[in-house]
Amino acid sequence: MVRPDLGAAEAEAAARVVRSGWVLQGPEVAAFERELAAAVGAAHAVAVSSGTTALELALRVLDIGAGHEVITVSHSFIATANAILAVGARPVFVDVEPDTLGMDPARVAAALTPRTRAVLCVHQLGFPCDLAGVLAAARRVPVIEDAACALGTEVDLGGWQRIGRPHGLLACFSFHPRKVITTGDGGMITTSDSSLAERLRLLRNHGMSVSPDARDRDPAAREAFLEPAYNARMTDLAAAIGRPQLARLDAALVERRRLATAFTAALADHPVLAPPAPRPGVRPNWQSFPAFLRPSSPLAAPEVLRRLTAAGLACRPGLTNAHQEPAYAGRETWSGGPLPVSERLRDSTILLPLFHGMTAQEEATVLAALAALT
Repeated sequence: MVRPDLGAAEAEAAARVVRSGWVLQGPEVAAFERELAAAVGAAHAVAVSSGTTALELALRVLDIGAGHEVITVSHSFIATANAILAVGARPVFVDVEPDTLGMDPARVAAALTPRTRAVLCVHQLGFPCDLAGVLAAARRVPVIEDAACALGTEVDLGGWQRIGRPHGLLACFSFHPRKVITTGDGGMITTSDSSLAERLRLLRNHGMSVSPDARDRDPAAREAFLEPAYNARMTDLAAAIGRPQLARLDAALVERRRLATAFTAALADHPVLAPPAPRPGVRPNWQSFPAFLRPSSPLAAPEVLRRLTAAGLACRPGLTNAHQEPAYAGRETWSGGPLPVSERLRDSTILLPLFHGMTAQEEATVLAALAALT
């Protein structure tokens, strides 16, 4: 479904780290943080070990825990909900909009209670949710953006701005191999708040007061451990292979958007699948290309998947819903709903292969398979 964009530049970057002897949270991590902050227009960026860790630390840095509620969506990768449980809080699931896959702002307003401590929205598959609507609905409750899939995605809010400035209080990215750039695994948190950034740096490193680069400058410096925390560091090896890809981000987005235009045209009058229709004023990064089963389709989703796979496409079913997974089978751990749009999308979405670096032959294979699907 994807192919990571890794080559000679990444191999040389990794070799550079190996030769340096500094492989954990060193100068490469610091450079990656600066470059990503510049790429999205953020004041601060804090690298961590995964996108899941980024979500958990974003909640912890706001002191969210037992007895608190976090409004979020069920229609997302399970990490979104799991991060809330990990800090001891309770996810409150609201439904999504059918066209954007994003949180429905009207549902957010109705879900607010005195126990609400944050709204965790998701820019799903690289499609931005209705940020302006969510921010307005949240009122004075902090908004955290799960931007795991959304590096390079843009929204027009009085001018084009990239997801991750952030528009809420914090935004969380993932560098899993399915993402537009990958470090093998890894994550990043962006914020405009310098005090939050400072505390996030503590939380990712056992609460240690002396950073690795400060210790390198002064070997006699003795650290203090300011609060209980864990290891959420990114390695220099990971950061180093992310940096060349980040430098190619703009070119990758051009290619992904061209492919999305071609696939959208192929599905415009298709009898089985309908293309996504991003709302005006957004430029998705097209991390994934979701196609939706038409109500009049003569084929069910499992049969569509079987036929496309037989035609040589690496397709997958659409996003799952946390509340329909065994881990959330009981209502002890979550509240909210009903979630009819989320449940319908789970059963009617097909993810088509789309990635920068796709060859002309691979693109033709996708288009031919879609044309033959009737």
